[in-house]
Amino acid sequence: MLQRIQSLHLLVVAALSGVMFFLPLMWFANEGEQVYMTALHLLVGDAVIGKTPIYLPILMGAATLLPLLTIFLFKRRMLQVRLCAVEAVLLFGVLAMEAMLYFGPQNSLDAGALQPASFAPAAALLFVWLAARAILRDELLVRSLDRIR
Repeated sequence: MLQRIQSLHLLVVAALSGVMFFLPLMWFANEGEQVYMTALHLLVGDAVIGKTPIYLPILMGAATLLPLLTIFLFKRRMLQVRLCAVEAVLLFGVLAMEAMLYFGPQNSLDAGALQPASFAPAAALLFVWLAARAILRDELLVRSLDRIR
């Protein structure tokens, strides 16, 4: 199960999605202070000044757990491909939520910058595509061997 390359790709997707919970996603300047946005909170130093919308941590949590579940469905390859497609949709949702929070009209803070953790969903999309491609290649190999018998 873990010796397959797609399992390693899916582990990388889970790791990239999980790291977003612990690192700041972006920062903003507000009245001379730097406000950091994590997956759950808005922070000034160590003080919590607000919460992010609940949809972002829910999407990030689902995007973290789904690849781990997909790894253990190694005997059902076509279901794995479908779950990879669902994972891609979740990651696009995380990217859309980040863009909405960064560029949205509710953002009343002066200036800001994205942190490296905010680009993790884009990198995870690449690994989801690689995993789905490897799973499909395995399925084609199994089907070709069934024809020979």
